[in-house]
Amino acid sequence: MSKELPKELPQCPVEITLSLISNRWKVLILRDLMDGAKRFGELRKSLGNITQKVLTSNLREMEEDHLIIRTVYAEVPPRVDYQLTDLGYSLKPILESMKNWGSRYRDSAEEEVEGYA
Repeated sequence: MSKELPKELPQCPVEITLSLISNRWKVLILRDLMDGAKRFGELRKSLGNITQKVLTSNLREMEEDHLIIRTVYAEVPPRVDYQLTDLGYSLKPILESMKNWGSRYRDSAEEEVEGYA
């Protein structure tokens, strides 16, 4: 794996993080891969309403950003697994915080939520 930065990065660390995981699918792919390697079909099934094209595009971007590794096995039919790199796995605390916040939000009374608006 190259040690070069995947692309020109913004100065702001928050903006860097957002540029890497700023869409719904990437966060959900990270969530699914936290438990270990998955095949394309497993990811697509878990994600539900995602097209093959969109999943492929997101996986390629995440591989270019060094968040995941794509492993191709010399089998017939070919088998491809996706798994997190150490860098990808280092996002676990962020995903756990998102999960906890989402649970609190869901469990809050609607009046409380409106009070924050």
